[in-house]
Parts: sequence; C-alpha cells; structure tokens
Amino acid sequence: MAPDLKRATSSGSSSASAVGDRPSSIVYRLSSIIRRYRPLIKGLQTGLLLATGIAGYLSAHNLHGSWLTLASLIGSLFLTISGSTVFNMAYDRDIDAVMKRTCWRPLPTRQVSLREALAFGSALSVLGVGWALALAPLYGGLVFAGLFFDAVIYTAWLKRRTPYAILIGGLAGGMPVLAGRALATGRIDPVGLMLALGVLLWIPTHIMTFSMRHFDDYQAAGVPTFPGAYGFYVTRVLIAASSLAAALIMAGVAATIGVQLGLIELLGVLGVGLLALAIIGVVRPSPRASFALFKYASLYMLGAMLIVAL
Repeated sequence: MAPDLKRATSSGSSSASAVGDRPSSIVYRLSSIIRRYRPLIKGLQTGLLLATGIAGYLSAHNLHGSWLTLASLIGSLFLTISGSTVFNMAYDRDIDAVMKRTCWRPLPTRQVSLREALAFGSALSVLGVGWALALAPLYGGLVFAGLFFDAVIYTAWLKRRTPYAILIGGLAGGMPVLAGRALATGRIDPVGLMLALGVLLWIPTHIMTFSMRHFDDYQAAGVPTFPGAYGFYVTRVLIAASSLAAALIMAGVAATIGVQLGLIELLGVLGVGLLALAIIGVVRPSPRASFALFKYASLYMLGAMLIVAL
C-alpha cells in the first residue's frame, strides 16, 4: 500500500474512533460532574423536606386536575432546598474540614471549588424561587423565606454564635410544608401554621440528638450546641418534651383535616414510639439509644407527612 494511502487510512480510522468515542466521553464527563456535585444537596435531608411540602399541598387539595401544579411544586421546592443546602456547605466549608463526619465532602476535599459551589447554589436557588413565584406570589414568598432563614439567618449569622440557632433552623424547616399548604389554599391558614409548628417542634429531636452523637466533632469545630451549653441530661429532657409536643401537634392536624380514624391511630402509635425512645434517652442514656432516636425521628416525620398527604 502506498504511504499516502496508509496515512489516509490511519487518519480516517482515528477520526472514526474519535467520533465513536465522543458520546461515551460526554457520558463519562456528565457522570463525573454528578458524582462531584450530588453530595452538595444532601439527598436524604432534601427529600424529607420535599416530602413535607408535598404533604402540605395534598392536605388541602386532591389530585384531580392538579398534577401539573404538584409537579411544579416538587420542582421548585427541590431546586430551592438544594440551593440552600449548597450555600450552607459553601459557608461551612471550614467547619466541615475539621469534623470527622464531614471532612470527606466536596468542598473540604476540593473536588468542587468555592466559586463552583456558589455558582451552582445560586443557579438552583434563582430557578427554584423564580419558578415558585411564577406559580403564586404567596407560595414564592414563603419558599424564598425558607431559603433566607436557612442560608442567611441560621447558617451565616446564628449557627456559630448560639445554640438557639436551631429555632431559626426550625422555622426554615417548617417553610416547605407551610408553602405547600398555602399553594393549595391560596392563604396562610391555621392548619398550615400547625403543620409548620409540628416540624419546628420536631427539629430539636433531630438536631439535638445529632449534636449529642457527634459532640466531639462540634466541640472541635467550635459550633455551640445545647449539649455543650447545658449538658446532656437537659438536652435529653428537651428532646423528650419537643417529641411529645410535635406528636400532639401532628395528631391535632390529622384530626382537623379529617384524616380517617385508623390513620390517626397509626399516627398515634408512631408518636408513642417517638416519645418512648426520647424517654429511654433520658432514663437510660447511651450512644445506641441516641442513634436509634435520631433515625426514628426522621422515619416518624416521613410517616406523619404520608398520613397527612393520604
């Protein structure tokens, strides 16, 4: 074969190979980006808050003819909550680098730069809030309030100053369910406020238990917590009290919106389980009991919101 023909054949084969490899290369790059960015949105936490927003909407509105609105609620809330979480990680990157349970996250390990994280969080937040405002101004305002309370008031202002910051965190956590209810009813009503209060009272059970489990990490990072300020016993008593209050509020919501008796009884059983684990934590404290309460608290809230949605 002539040299020129060999070169042409070789060049053609290389070009064909490059063209053939291009789709797989794009897929690889996309999967790599997803792997780097996915931990920034804390999927489980985002999913739980998203479930409360869906439950708030369904508590006042059946699905007949409203699938598009529900899909828009899910999309706007997911984007906004994810954006808020990314902002939190960006601001707390120095804390995360110190704590053993968080030092693997994308920002401390420099898998994602601060500039990239801020751009990603901004894009998610703008899209989410803009979508929410397009659905309804009241709904959009509540969604924005949740973002503002979480990213600015809680994370940037209070988290490193006082253990009472969790109250603001609770307000932010209660906004998705309140926003979902407001989107369905067109107003802020007593049931929506009760649902938000239920989440607010549930937050201490979740966060305080977590702060006891990872007490040394929080101390090393210099983050004020209730166990650090008032001791473990007082914190466990507060957890038991907030668990009881949250269970009573959620039962009251279920009765108010006309949930079937069988489901109210199931909600009561779930609430008793939450309270029992909280009391065990006071009477017979142990790391195992604290971890069990932490895990069960998330399952309780998810179960309560499913019952409200049904």
